[in-house]
Amino acid sequence: MPKGGDFRLTRTMHGYANPARFLRLARLLTTPLLVGGIVIAGLSLVWGLLGAPAEQLQGDSVRILFIHVPAAWLGMGGWSAIAVASLTELVWRHPLAGIAARAVALPGSVFAALCLVAGSLWGRPAWGTWWVWDGRLTSMLVLLFLYLAYLALADAAARDGDGQSRIPAIFGLVGAINIPIIHYSVLWWNSLHQPPSITMGKSAMAAPFLLGLLAATLGFSLIFGGVVLARMRAILADQQADARLRRRAMEAVDA
Repeated sequence: MPKGGDFRLTRTMHGYANPARFLRLARLLTTPLLVGGIVIAGLSLVWGLLGAPAEQLQGDSVRILFIHVPAAWLGMGGWSAIAVASLTELVWRHPLAGIAARAVALPGSVFAALCLVAGSLWGRPAWGTWWVWDGRLTSMLVLLFLYLAYLALADAAARDGDGQSRIPAIFGLVGAINIPIIHYSVLWWNSLHQPPSITMGKSAMAAPFLLGLLAATLGFSLIFGGVVLARMRAILADQQADARLRRRAMEAVDA
């Protein structure tokens, strides 16, 4: 039996395992997250397009960082969330963990794809080419493929029932190996991609770019959270509808 801190952690985690309790919280948060995120992200993009100055070396093309960088962070953060949810599902059997991982996968894949597209548009004027097979770009492309594979596994598990749910969870944990590879790729290998401009407690960015970037990241993160909650609500609704149909079918057979 869990003891001490383990017991309190388990009790807290399972306190939100009740779908009705979670749905009440999700309904309360979904709209404010989406609306707040759209407003903040929209204002930050307007600032990036019209207010921020042109960069000394890259000129106006640098403005795409207000989309590219948040998309990269959220693409990586999305898979990190999948890994945490997968661990929670495998270790603590939390009934909402697998649903959370499934809900994260789609917006995470969208941001990973957006990162690659925006990076390609930025790379053409900066590097003179749309694509290079270096560590950062290749590992980010691998992340997109991992997302697509996870979505396929999770969809198959949902059709087959709970007995197969461990497969996407294990895949979510194994795929997390790629996250540090993406992060450290520009340090481990020679790369056209610039090293991180923001590190723990330090930034090489000028204030107009840094503040706008942080605002854009906050806005897109709120949108991400709102979409995840909306998808979790939709998945739960589908499961409940499916359970009702199965129950009625069994009642009809018994009758």
